[in-house]
Amino acid sequence: MADGVKLIYALWGAGLDTALHSTQLHVLLQAAGVNRLQINVDDADVEAAMLRITTFDNPVPAVVSVWTDAGVDPDPISDLLAAISQRSAGWEVEETVRLEPPVVENGVRTTALAQLGFLRIPADLDPADWLQIWQGQHTRVAIDTQDTFGYVQNRVLRTVHGSEQVDAVVEELFHMAAMTDVHAFYGSGGDDEELQRRMTLMVESVMRFGAHTNLDSVPTSRYCYAL
Repeated sequence: MADGVKLIYALWGAGLDTALHSTQLHVLLQAAGVNRLQINVDDADVEAAMLRITTFDNPVPAVVSVWTDAGVDPDPISDLLAAISQRSAGWEVEETVRLEPPVVENGVRTTALAQLGFLRIPADLDPADWLQIWQGQHTRVAIDTQDTFGYVQNRVLRTVHGSEQVDAVVEELFHMAAMTDVHAFYGSGGDDEELQRRMTLMVESVMRFGAHTNLDSVPTSRYCYAL
């Protein structure tokens, strides 16, 4: 929705994998102006995932994305999500879809490991240069070196709730085997030499824009709702 707004929230607290699926919450979010909802939760289905990196003071157990029409006040949405969590932070983002995720029915889990990354611009890198390296150069490397079938980049435009510093949120969909199999993660087909080649290219690329440090990487299950 080119004329709409996308907001992303990080939530902390217990029981979010249940609370976020509540019909009552969805009705309230709809009343606050939300017309589309995506829930990403670090739940039992991704418990075995090997890639977990935390820069926040605590790991993020849930991430919520909402879409609204332009001009909708984000504060009531922020308040609803804050009410079901112990702590929350939110950002308005500019979404760029690089690989279109599969369409699933309302509330049905996408058959995927949805890996979310929270990125921050290094202090010694100009924001414009960072953006060009990330979206202009790294995108192709990420697609070519990993076995993903969904890839969404979200550049943070402003903070709408809380004070957490985040400059981008990335979502990549992997096959479930990628939780524990590095060959499945990189699509190297069991070839150790090819795996090393892909890993080297990926590491070199993320280092160019500082995404090898000061980041959070969260394995999640993904659910979508049209409200």
